Amino acid sequence: MSFLQMSSPLAARRLFIGQSGLLLSGAAVALLAGHDALAAKAGSETAQDIQILNTALGAELEAIAAYQLGAESKLLEKSVLDLALTFQGHHKEHAALLAKTVAKLGGKAVAPKASYEFPVEQLKSQADVLRFAGKLEQGAVSAYLGAVPLFGNRELAKAAASILGDEAMHWAILRQAVGEAPVPAAFVS
Repeated sequence: MSFLQMSSPLAARRLFIGQSGLLLSGAAVALLAGHDALAAKAGSETAQDIQILNTALGAELEAIAAYQLGAESKLLEKSVLDLALTFQGHHKEHAALLAKTVAKLGGKAVAPKASYEFPVEQLKSQADVLRFAGKLEQGAVSAYLGAVPLFGNRELAKAAASILGDEAMHWAILRQAVGEAPVPAAFVS
């Protein structure tokens, strides 16, 4: 998902959801929660789940690359670099889970692209990198918000909502780091 070069995070995540139909399959969320039996049950829609998982995996791999770009930019102070690497670690955990789930369902996980088109020329300060990352996380919030009601299994929807909460925390922290109100409104969209 080339959300890094799109005009808005909402547009990027709408494109992502539009391509996949869901952000995360029930099998992936079940495995995340350690419920192999639930994962097997959720795997009955295997072809669709594999497609959704691979779309999500592609997005996670791109997010990992984006955080790597920020980390290697030499624009981040140590504490901010540590935060970026923590958030990148979350994306790595998601990617590993997604790839494992695709394989468990009998599919072939997508690989990272050889390169991604990021707006490198626009990243001239720590604040630029943080705003860039914040837009990514805002887009993730929007994507999960759109995906949660699409789950047929309400337990899986709850698990995806938990991930939405994690993305919202990332976004709030990044907003606060650039001096913006961490929670800009009572509702997110």
